[in-house]
Amino acid sequence: MLRLPAFAYLQPKTLAEAIAMKADAGPSGMYVAVGTDLYPYMKRRHEDPTLVISLMGIPDLRRADDRVVGAGLTLTELAVGPSARPAVVADAARLVSTPLLRNMGTLGGNLCLDTRCNYYNQSYEWRKSIDFCMKKEGHICWVAPSSPRCWAVSSSDIAPVMVAIGAEYRLVGPQGERIVPAARFYHNDGINYLTKQPDEILVDVRLPAPNGWDAAYHKLRRRGSFDFPVLGVAAWIRWDGTEVSDAKIVLGGVASYPQEVPEAGAVLRGVTLGTASIAAAAEAAYRPSKPMDNTDFDLSWRKQMTRVYVARALEELRQRRV
Repeated sequence: MLRLPAFAYLQPKTLAEAIAMKADAGPSGMYVAVGTDLYPYMKRRHEDPTLVISLMGIPDLRRADDRVVGAGLTLTELAVGPSARPAVVADAARLVSTPLLRNMGTLGGNLCLDTRCNYYNQSYEWRKSIDFCMKKEGHICWVAPSSPRCWAVSSSDIAPVMVAIGAEYRLVGPQGERIVPAARFYHNDGINYLTKQPDEILVDVRLPAPNGWDAAYHKLRRRGSFDFPVLGVAAWIRWDGTEVSDAKIVLGGVASYPQEVPEAGAVLRGVTLGTASIAAAAEAAYRPSKPMDNTDFDLSWRKQMTRVYVARALEELRQRRV
């Protein structure tokens, strides 16, 4: 049986209290919402804080309306949010894990989800048997042993959607408050995958008004529930009558960050969304998609599925417009 190591637990009531507690604790302290990821990581010794600071008693993280969504909202609450909120956000939330986990897991937790890898997400003893890996206690990325960087993949379902629709994140830390576009919140690095500092708190997400645009999210996984995505596709289109005035395709599960494919968006601009343009965009997204052999399924098949899932997401948007 895997057991949690000993740690102290604090429950601040305000953002200021939480930030002060983290400053006192230094590197040995970590923030936690409900811990659906942190506590299993602690059991497997991926993380070893001696002080855990709960954020769930802070009212600022629970506030929400049509355009501002607190990071402390559960995924279930996000999935049944008001109809005036972009529907794609609720759709992505409904695809995360199982109902039990969605009842506990938070928006902020999913947006800050640690990158995953078959060589990393194992027990301490398993990782020790291979001399660990670059992401924790080792020196080699077993996915690409000659690489100077870690190739663990981003497995968030909601992050690609936020990047695609152009959401903004509000962070609060010892240096004050800052607003970060979702696309600039993530790094393509399996270890340093966030631009958020460890002492900063993701407070809420600012959603754009749904005027003239639509978006869809499609997810590939082995089972219809529970599993992390091995491919996620967020497609965003701004309409000008029957033509596409702007478009974005963002892929999840194929890189260490939500990967926008500018070439795919470019082929859609100024054209009518039809069979030929959808196929062209799917092909453009396929070429730079380079899944690594560190998650489920054969990597070459996953790459082929990029075409299929981009086409499905765009076809859904076309059908809605019709």
